[in-house]
Amino acid sequence: MSEKAKPIMPETYIKRILNARVYDVARETPLDIAPLMSRRLSNQVWFKREDLQPVFSFKCRGAYNKMVNLTPEARAKGVVAASAGNHAQGVALAAQRLGVNAKIVMPVTTPTIKVDAVRNLGATVILHGDAFDSAAQLAEQLVDEEGLTFLHPFDDPDVIAGQGTVAMEVARQASAPLDVVFICCGGGGLLAGMSAYLRYVWPKTKIIGVEPEDAACAKAALEKGRRVRLKHVGLFADGCAVAQVGKETFRIIRESVDDIITVSTDEICAAVKDIFEDTRSIAEPAGALSVAGMKKYVEEHQITNQSLLAVVSGANTNFDRLRYISERTEIGERREAIISVKIPEKPGAFRTFCAALGKRNITEFNYRYESAAVAQVFVGLTVTPATDDFGQLCLKLRDLNYEAVDLTDNETAKLHVRYMVGGRGDPALGEELAFRVEFPERPGALLTFLTALGDDFNISMFHYRNHGAAFGRIFVGFVVPPGKRGALRKVLEEVGYRYWEETANDAYQMYLGSLESAP
Repeated sequence: MSEKAKPIMPETYIKRILNARVYDVARETPLDIAPLMSRRLSNQVWFKREDLQPVFSFKCRGAYNKMVNLTPEARAKGVVAASAGNHAQGVALAAQRLGVNAKIVMPVTTPTIKVDAVRNLGATVILHGDAFDSAAQLAEQLVDEEGLTFLHPFDDPDVIAGQGTVAMEVARQASAPLDVVFICCGGGGLLAGMSAYLRYVWPKTKIIGVEPEDAACAKAALEKGRRVRLKHVGLFADGCAVAQVGKETFRIIRESVDDIITVSTDEICAAVKDIFEDTRSIAEPAGALSVAGMKKYVEEHQITNQSLLAVVSGANTNFDRLRYISERTEIGERREAIISVKIPEKPGAFRTFCAALGKRNITEFNYRYESAAVAQVFVGLTVTPATDDFGQLCLKLRDLNYEAVDLTDNETAKLHVRYMVGGRGDPALGEELAFRVEFPERPGALLTFLTALGDDFNISMFHYRNHGAAFGRIFVGFVVPPGKRGALRKVLEEVGYRYWEETANDAYQMYLGSLESAP
């Protein structure tokens, strides 16, 4: 789309936003400066904190504005909604305040925290389908069967106007028009409402929508010039897991938005961390979309010394999901690289390879003996973003005759293979002893461990992953020559790290030990 200012929206939409009734349930959220992000991006960065709403999402605005405008007869019959979670909570809260019976159809993939929140607000929850569109079909069926009023999560003028009040607050809170505003987009309700208002009051401000790469229905519609339905929708950013942008929202977006960009799952995970570091709050994946988009836009367009706004739109995420987010954050920030390296299969080869890596922090090390010729090692390591640090490392490894393959963007490697590096021990090598080792997590500790072992014991298995804890943990196998058990224990004692022998451990024997010794 053109970067020139777009024609303003019809005056009726601006009036709808100005007259929207949202503050019976919503609060005016702060517009906070993000000092850490501002320094990193060399711009003045602001966060609009919609994660601080009573239901931890902006959705209560549109839901209440729609419900409060229903006729008394419609309220008496009750309402039904379909939602991946945040709209459901907004509808449930509005129904509770207005004394309206509400049924909410939610995809079975909805995080438990959102389902429980809706039930706690008094609404009836029906779990159906894998994504929003399946849930919406059942909700529409209930309209026909029970005479309920359907509350659309985004494609409704009253809902759009309610969401547009976020922009009304921004325009009032900012001391001057901002240069660029980044807004997340699922079905388009927030993007449409905010862009309609901002295009009217700040005609020179660039408005950028942000979608997940695997759920970019609005971007696809803009490229085709018409609404399209995606065949597959990613569910990581479940608040934006929509297959088709709304009809009314698309009409507004194509007139008011300058561009829509997409971001990857890893970039979203990195943005969750960025928001936490500036606010000490944890955004849900959809809630961090606009921050991820802002970072990507700044890098691609080399923007500096401008005022930027990102809407932190929600904080409803399952605690268990944080494990995955943390795992992918460093890769999303380009602070971690993953490589597969071939090294000689001989004592001391691990230590020599670690020395070649220099002072870089090793985040992961997976290996299992496969052949007498070479060892294939899965390695994660910290790199410096925005530099050619990783490229220089690859050149260095090549000069040292290491064959390395970059797996940083390999989804199979990141999702599966890293956890599957293993196999049975080879009894022809000799006796294998397995140990679990714990050491203070600091740069160089792994190299210290390998150096202390010397060349007397051939490592046949090695697993290490940095999980951000105070202590790092290694699971290692040694091929021990006859009569050398005592010498190995002496070396482990001299290293000074806590260790436990696990040779008799059932899990090791069943999955990693030689077939001869397996129970």
